[in-house]
Amino acid sequence: MQQAANPVMDNMARRQIVLGNSVKMTQLISSQTVNPANQNILNIAPRNVGLILGFIVEVSGGVTNGATNGANRTGLGSSNIVQNVTFTDLNNIQRINTKGSFLSILNSAKQGFGFGGAYAPNLPMGYGNNWAPFEAPATIAATATGNLRHTYYVPLAYSSADLRGAIYAAIVNATMNLQITLSTSAELGVATGADAFSAVYVGNDNIAWTNSVTVNVYQIYLDQLPVSAGGPVLPMMDLNTIYDLKFTTQTGLAAGQDFPVPYANFRQFLSTTPIFNNGGQYNVGSDVNYWALQAANNTQLKRVSANLAALEARQTFMADPPPGVYYFDHRDKPIDTISFGNMELVLNASTVNAGAQLIVGYESFQTPQATAIAGSLPAG
Repeated sequence: MQQAANPVMDNMARRQIVLGNSVKMTQLISSQTVNPANQNILNIAPRNVGLILGFIVEVSGGVTNGATNGANRTGLGSSNIVQNVTFTDLNNIQRINTKGSFLSILNSAKQGFGFGGAYAPNLPMGYGNNWAPFEAPATIAATATGNLRHTYYVPLAYSSADLRGAIYAAIVNATMNLQITLSTSAELGVATGADAFSAVYVGNDNIAWTNSVTVNVYQIYLDQLPVSAGGPVLPMMDLNTIYDLKFTTQTGLAAGQDFPVPYANFRQFLSTTPIFNNGGQYNVGSDVNYWALQAANNTQLKRVSANLAALEARQTFMADPPPGVYYFDHRDKPIDTISFGNMELVLNASTVNAGAQLIVGYESFQTPQATAIAGSLPAG
């Protein structure tokens, strides 16, 4: 009697066949020049071709300081040119709903250093920061102008070698949508003392786009997929997995008290990026007693100080993230709420100012069949 094929091994074999025999393509699918004052939400229809891995989004435009005082770049800086990225797949499932800043941080975390950053090696040659895939002056003087440019990678598949989350798009009976929300002039700059979480500059609120903003979107996909007698060779377990990027905003923090944020059930969490917006202040750990990872029975699997959390982030980025930004990597051992539900990330803050928020970005895997029945008990 013939033994049934192991589905995991079958998926891996199909993945390797696809990677070894297809052609990786990068094609411009949209180029729009808009005035964000009139249109700051762009909807892009991906091309229905091949096995889609993700998209490159390049946003650029000029800004001017219309005030009599200068403005300084915020901690999240040019990553706030895009306020939100949303992707809805062929089954009308929202796979991505996150801020441009969270997407930028994730791009760096998966690369292991600042995404798109340049360094100057000790060579008698002209290596260094010679090109401008990223632009944003550190300061903009009164009445001065500058150029802003930020490049994002919007992943559908986990990586070019790990196809979990990829979408087979060679169909004609369904549509996808990539939505990009740009910063308006009102969001580019904020006055001193205002909350600068979503801003590019702080110092005055007269930073404005000087002209139209150009948005280029490139689709990254695998074409010329191998074909067998039954049709294209596809890694079905990979295609049945959603690479999910979401964020949430939590309020109600109190000084000296554990503030739990639940992980949704039926997922495998690969990383967590909390930003502690302490009433418009972004500190480097002075307002945090500890962070903890807590199981359903109040067992703390992990409890670290702000400095230890910063040390762990340095091991990922080879640098400190902006003030107020923390990063917890779970790739070696994902937080698996399929097997262990009601997991929580806990913040115990030493100081909580009025209007404090905890904004949390999540990176996870999920399957549509499981999440359709998923639930989660309230944190506490």
